[in-house]
Amino acid sequence: MAIAEANSQQQEKASSEASAVEKKRWTLSDFDIGKPLGRGKFGHVYLAREKRSNHIVALKVLFKSQLQQSQVEHQLRREVEIQSHLRHPNILRLYGYFYDQKRVYLILEYAAKGELYKELQKCKYFSERRAATYVASLARALIYCHGKHVIHRDIKPENLLIGAQRHDASVDIWSLGVLCYEFLYGLPPFEAKEHSDTYRRIVQVDLKFPPKPIVSSAAKDLISQMLVKDSSERLPLHKLLEHPWIVQNADPSGIYRA
Repeated sequence: MAIAEANSQQQEKASSEASAVEKKRWTLSDFDIGKPLGRGKFGHVYLAREKRSNHIVALKVLFKSQLQQSQVEHQLRREVEIQSHLRHPNILRLYGYFYDQKRVYLILEYAAKGELYKELQKCKYFSERRAATYVASLARALIYCHGKHVIHRDIKPENLLIGAQRHDASVDIWSLGVLCYEFLYGLPPFEAKEHSDTYRRIVQVDLKFPPKPIVSSAAKDLISQMLVKDSSERLPLHKLLEHPWIVQNADPSGIYRA
């Protein structure tokens, strides 16, 4: 899932190019392969250009042997099935896939600005306007997903794919609360030196707000309403979008402008 930052004209252009990308069965010879964009547990991601349409995509190359070794083939098939049917401006598009004897290739929308995690590392923490804009964009994407009975389950800065099993939708509200805290403070809310202490703080919802950086009481109020142990008591996503901190800080376009 990605936070889209594009105006309507760019989105229309991308949509027409994307439809061209989706219309046929693919082979590796249909693409010019460019620089590597990242490395994952099961393979690599490359910048690529679809020769016929000149559309720029991210080509994710997964090794079948590693997928089989980790017994995640079914999970991959399920994620591909789900993500290929999602159509939302804040959700990374999966245009299609193909495979050969050794590899599976996923044709993904190219997010030119890269991982949010790297941006957060560079900035250390985000301004309230920036954090609110991202949180609101993610909330809208999650509302769409939940309407399709899809739960994300793994929202974090370095991993912004889709899966649906176990839990209910409120697990995403908790994760979004953790993410909002991390945006504003530059570290997770329950972090401790020892793993056991981290788990204890999570179980007890031992939520503390450090004095620095200075964060508004409205932001703390929103986070406190999301990080609630009883999942039924967590702030629903549609109410999150109405929260004063979101209303006052988030750019309505969903695009953060520095």
